[in-house]
Amino acid sequence: MTDHLFNLHGDVLAAMRRGPKAFSKLAFALSDADEPADIHVGHFRDRIVGAGHGDELTALWHRTLTAWDLAEQVDWSSSPARTDARRTDIYNRLGFGADLRKALDEAVPVFKEPGATVISREFTSWYSRDTAAARAFYWNSYEQTLRRKGWSDAAVSSLDEASHAVVERLSDPTRTEAYGARGLVVGYVQSGKTANFTGVTAKAVDAGYRLVIVLGGTLNLLRGQTQRRLDMELIGRENILRGADPADTDALVGVDYQDDEDWPAKFVSHGGRPSTLGSFDIERLTTRDNDYKSLETGIRALEFDKQDRTQPLYVPDNLHHAAARVMVVKKNSPVLTKLIKDLKKIGPILSEIPALIIDDESDQASVNTTDPKKWEDGKVVRKAINGQITQLLALLPRAQYVGYTATPFANVFVDPGDEEDIFPRDFLISLPRPTGYMGVQDFHDLESEGTAEETHVRGIHDDTGDRLQDALDAFVLTGALKLYRAAHGVPEGPFRHHTMLVHESVRQREHAVLALRINSMWHRSAYTGQEGHARLAALLADDFQRFADEDLPTPMSYDDLKPFVSRARQLINSGGEPVIIVNGDTERDYEQPELDFDRTPHVWKILVGGTKLSRGFTIEGLTVTYYRRTTQQSDTLMQMGRWFGFRPGYRDLVRLFIGRQEPLGKKKTVDLYEAFEAICRDEEMFRAQLSRYATLVDGKPQVTPAQIPPLVSQHLSWLKPAARNKMFNAELVEIRSPGHPIEPAAYPTDALATRRNTERWRLLLDSFRTGPVTVTNPPDKRSPLSRSFPALTCSVPHSELMSIMGRLEWERPELFRPHLVYLSQLDGKLAKVDDWLVIAPQLSRSDRVEASILGSPPLSLVRRSRQAGKAAFSRIAGVEHRSAALHLINRTAATSLPVGPTTGVILLYPVVEGKSDADIHAAAPDGIAEPSAVTIAFTLVPPKSANNSSNRLLRFQAKDSQRATDSVVPTGSP
Repeated sequence: MTDHLFNLHGDVLAAMRRGPKAFSKLAFALSDADEPADIHVGHFRDRIVGAGHGDELTALWHRTLTAWDLAEQVDWSSSPARTDARRTDIYNRLGFGADLRKALDEAVPVFKEPGATVISREFTSWYSRDTAAARAFYWNSYEQTLRRKGWSDAAVSSLDEASHAVVERLSDPTRTEAYGARGLVVGYVQSGKTANFTGVTAKAVDAGYRLVIVLGGTLNLLRGQTQRRLDMELIGRENILRGADPADTDALVGVDYQDDEDWPAKFVSHGGRPSTLGSFDIERLTTRDNDYKSLETGIRALEFDKQDRTQPLYVPDNLHHAAARVMVVKKNSPVLTKLIKDLKKIGPILSEIPALIIDDESDQASVNTTDPKKWEDGKVVRKAINGQITQLLALLPRAQYVGYTATPFANVFVDPGDEEDIFPRDFLISLPRPTGYMGVQDFHDLESEGTAEETHVRGIHDDTGDRLQDALDAFVLTGALKLYRAAHGVPEGPFRHHTMLVHESVRQREHAVLALRINSMWHRSAYTGQEGHARLAALLADDFQRFADEDLPTPMSYDDLKPFVSRARQLINSGGEPVIIVNGDTERDYEQPELDFDRTPHVWKILVGGTKLSRGFTIEGLTVTYYRRTTQQSDTLMQMGRWFGFRPGYRDLVRLFIGRQEPLGKKKTVDLYEAFEAICRDEEMFRAQLSRYATLVDGKPQVTPAQIPPLVSQHLSWLKPAARNKMFNAELVEIRSPGHPIEPAAYPTDALATRRNTERWRLLLDSFRTGPVTVTNPPDKRSPLSRSFPALTCSVPHSELMSIMGRLEWERPELFRPHLVYLSQLDGKLAKVDDWLVIAPQLSRSDRVEASILGSPPLSLVRRSRQAGKAAFSRIAGVEHRSAALHLINRTAATSLPVGPTTGVILLYPVVEGKSDADIHAAAPDGIAEPSAVTIAFTLVPPKSANNSSNRLLRFQAKDSQRATDSVVPTGSP
């Protein structure tokens, strides 16, 4: 039966390509005379309200409203994307009444998760939404593929916006003057960056880019994974077959994927060769099994058919009729040497080809790491891969370079003055945390007393033993739980593979010993006997039942699970041993069927290895991780976080066994869990700063890519001062933080400096002369209940506080200086702050230590520790205390405290550095604190009004404007 209402709405929405318009007028114009009732919105509302699961009309409006909600920089709404205000603008333009709005809001809630953050130079607009829609053959195909895979409307629209933001900042492929943009896209570890660059590739070839070179990892295994993904989801069957009859076995000789169980069903079909459907074909210059070797048909492989041979290729009439070429190339010097050699043979046509180079894991091998001090006569010396990438960019003057990584700092610190290098001079885009992604927030309780650590993390301490047997038991039990869920209606696709990662060392000999030990332990584990079943039953009751997802089936008793334990053991033991060693110096070491998650039906194994099990290598089905490897490189450590990723149907089963007291050197031990948390905090802070400063001021960016390096937390141990001085020439001189916390951390380590600082606080400390008051936090997303804490309070004029701040000593004064420049202008020069409410939280614990400091009333002493190897404390303000300060500033909680629109809030803490409460008692014998043992630490929150009308948040200056040959950054104005 024909669904007339659905067809009409499809026609109406198709006519709204440029944005929402008056619905009823268009419906009247496009309606079928035989179905006049369809134009009345009352029928539409009734359909939406009564719609069941899978209703096509509801799905159509879900896609459309979500796309409009998420669209950036539209000319039909001044409201920000992802807000209720944007949705209201949409309804107003459509002319919908209150009842229909209510029905649609219930059916399609506004998606409010943050989108991509863009830091960009100003650019010439050429890739509008109309331009993109006019040529969208491969993007439309890719979008449909994602929807078939189960992507939500919000996920597809988010990817559409993020990939559009990349392509619009590339150079127009039809422009006469050649220009090569340089950009960087920052994702999360194992968060789906490949989907973004596949979307970028689809949009780029649709727009006219005719040569795409993907640098896909340093191993054939990784390169092949990327090739297969592009072939399956973008390039498609018809371009792979190139006219070969899929039913003719002789014609299929040499055509890859004939042994792939997903071929052809899961490979996208365009319904015919694209060139016969009004579009253009894509020719592959590499295949799944074959990296770039040479242009197999010689130079002709890059000869483009031109409609008008008298005109260059980039002229639209030529460009949009030519086939695109795509190659996925390993980042390997001999391979890139062959490619460059072949390109040099081609000649002048290279200057006409709009090309796109996508560099996956762009901070690996691509960055130049030679020591500038060793360069002769100032001539740049490059590492092999970096030199070859710059050669490619030079050979292809119309080439755009886009790097992709989850650890961006190496790319950000490339010298921006080196015009030939890969510094992202044009744009940096930080992708949002995808829905369903298990990241740092799921393993670390960053902002509150949560349950992430209790649920997923199992620490390995000196007094726990190595817990390897516990991890092995968890692996068997979670495998059984997956099988149980599959048997009880949970889609089994995500359970196809089930893996455990063991990462203890970088040394190959130790891998062999460890694998032997695990194999031996496996055979002694008695999983078919009473002892083994007893351990698993206890583990189910004590751990996995406690933290099970209530929306997923979990057995009530071990007896219900026991049959699945037997099957899990069989799958893990298939082939005779449960362990695979993943290491080696040659490609042959990785050519194991069990490592090919695409071609092997079920990989249920324990993977033991080191570096090769980190960057770029996706371990499918990873459920249990055993991690004890130490490193002093933050980006290296972050890339080891293979436990981050998507875990549909089993995220509650994920367990991380991690060393909490691992030796580093001869005398030192480190807590790897805390190390990961510290790194993740630094990265999240970096992303938060990018997001905050991405807002345009007067239509222009506050921050350009060349100004990003100073925003990187500079107290990271791996950030070398010499490299930092070489790699950027922008100095951050002011950070404005109206309504946002300022929390210095690099307090002096010298006792005498600490004493001097404490004495500078004397007058303020003496102002706490009244008893404690109660500060209350209202119910919020952390708790449905109000929470309160006692605190001493006083008010201090702005001038007095600045007198203290200006005299304080710091271990790294340059970190606080940009904040002080801002605060010092709040006397009316920039904005007016009259006074500050000082809050000294008092601990409520019965064993709290209170002490007088330089004659002050008794204050609660708090214990904090510094980050390992750094001068900075990990955290100063408590979560509830900071929340209370923000409520006071935002005026979102009732209070009797003296806080007005020109009042700031300062949280004050007498901090004792130490590892136990005994250190606090030692610092304050008899209730009198030793001034040299107490750091007066603080968190400041200026009022929201503390800025001028420009709303600028940052100000930069060139380090030395006389150095004309350097890459300098223009000074930002107040």
